[in-house]
This record gives sequence, C-alpha cells and structure tokens, in this order.
Amino acid sequence: MTERALLIAGVDEAGRGPLAGPVSAAAVILDPACPISGLDDSKKLSPARRATLERAIQEHALAWAVAWASVEEIDRLNILHASLLAMQRAVAALPIQPERILVDGNRCPDFAVETQAIIGGDGLVPAIGAASILAKVARDRLMVQMEQDFPGYGFVGHKGYPTRAHLEALRRLGPCAAHRRSFGPVRALLESTTGGMMHRLTP
Repeated sequence: MTERALLIAGVDEAGRGPLAGPVSAAAVILDPACPISGLDDSKKLSPARRATLERAIQEHALAWAVAWASVEEIDRLNILHASLLAMQRAVAALPIQPERILVDGNRCPDFAVETQAIIGGDGLVPAIGAASILAKVARDRLMVQMEQDFPGYGFVGHKGYPTRAHLEALRRLGPCAAHRRSFGPVRALLESTTGGMMHRLTP
C-alpha cells in the first residue's frame, strides 16, 4: 500500500512595502498529481503570466485561500505582525487543513502543525510560489479598485508603493484613508499637515 503524501501548504504575503492598502496573504495546497508549470516568485513574473497562473492554481490546487490584514491592523500591530496575522487567516480559510506548512521568509506565524520558514521560498518551493502569485494578484486587483475610491494617487500604476509619482501625489493631496499612517512618509505629512489636508482621510 502506497503511503499517502502529507498535505503541505505554501504560504506567502504581498504588500509589506507599500505606503497604502492592506497586506494580503495566500495559502495553497498543491495537488501532487496535477503539477502546475511555471510557478515562481510572483515578482519575477509579468502581470499577464501571474493572471494565467492564478487561474491554473485556483482550478488545479487541492485548496487555496487569500486573506488580509487591514491598514488599521498594520498601523496598530506593525507590518510584520500584520503580515503574520494575514498568513494565519489564509491558512484558517483553507477548505482542508494542511499537515505541514512552509512559509516564505525567516519568520513563521504560530500554527498547530509543523511549520518551516524558507528564505527565498517563493522561488524554491512551488506551493510557496503559488501562494505568492495569489497574494500578489489579489492585492494588485484591490489597489486598482481603490483608485476609484481615492482618485489622483495613481494606485493603478504603483499599487501603493513609494514611487516618485506616489510621493508627489501624497504631498499634493495629503494622505487618504487608504494610507498607512505609521509609515514614515505618511506619518511625516500627518504631523506637519494643516486641517485643509485632513479631509482625504475619509472615503
């Protein structure tokens, strides 16, 4: 009798560096009988390739889930602990629970099963690469939608990252409710702002 393979979940996050928007995390349990070609660190893939792989992962993985930690949670907990929280939520949302968890990076959330952190895991472990793709695509999609609520910041282009265009928009418009107030450039503007710039803090 062939021994059953362990159910292994790959876990990764997206959005630790931006000045705006939530942080996302995904958990994926791949099907060993249905390998998906081309899985890799999402940052190494084009948007079109990520979208194609997202569909393949959702169709062929044994289980997958995406979860979030909000801007408010990021400001309250700090970005590291908010990222770990999003990872816990992603694993908890899986329709089947893993027996082992592999996490990208050097820090692991607390899970009830054996867990291992793997630096560069999104480029080494297919399940982690799959999680990085789902987390990245979901977050990018949300930031595109956020442009409708907060026009003028260019979220469609930079997805909340501190590009020159984003920093210029921040100085011109002031922070909005999507911005992480605990992050340096946003905090500095809030500390120096006048009442006229504060109206952007509500949708």
